Amino acid sequence: MYRFHPQWLTAKSWVEKGRIGELRTIQSFFSYFNMDPENIRNKADIGGGGLMDIGCYPVSLSRFIFGEEPSHVLGRLDIDPRFQTDRMVSVLLQFETGTSLFTCSTQIVNYQRVHIFGTKGRIEIQIPFNAPNDRPCKIFLQTHSGIKEISVEICDQYTLQGDQFSLCILNGTDVPTPLTDAVCNMRVLEAVRKSARTQSAVEIE
Repeated sequence: MYRFHPQWLTAKSWVEKGRIGELRTIQSFFSYFNMDPENIRNKADIGGGGLMDIGCYPVSLSRFIFGEEPSHVLGRLDIDPRFQTDRMVSVLLQFETGTSLFTCSTQIVNYQRVHIFGTKGRIEIQIPFNAPNDRPCKIFLQTHSGIKEISVEICDQYTLQGDQFSLCILNGTDVPTPLTDAVCNMRVLEAVRKSARTQSAVEIE
């Protein structure tokens, strides 16, 4: 859903138009605090843990902004001794022209932020994932001329996603995010787990 929000469409456009020069690296952070044993996110046998719940977003946005798949991944998982879920994950993704680094956690104070760095500028997305539907979002563009703050229109990213999907059905066109994208994202997530298990970099096949 985040890819349909105007703040991400703007950021993607800025990168493609060279507003920040050549894209070099992305740094993302996404966390919340949840110690409820009955919450699905804390149940290892049904896919709980930070990587599957929120780690998928930094992976997805990195692939979205770079416009390609990572070649290698290095990941580290901190496992909760009680739940046996990954409560903190740190990852380095290697792309052809740069890197993406992120940390996600289910047991750290609520926070989210994305920084996109290029040779001539930087983009900061203040609320990248849980964008509110009742107030404008803010993104920032830093270049040699200073920092520009952009207020993005109020919208509901889930509604935008649903509307776009409906239009594709009505018009008989391809959906903007096909199932193959989910498969590619999952391939990276599985490589993160393998990297953490083997304590080595893993090539994405």
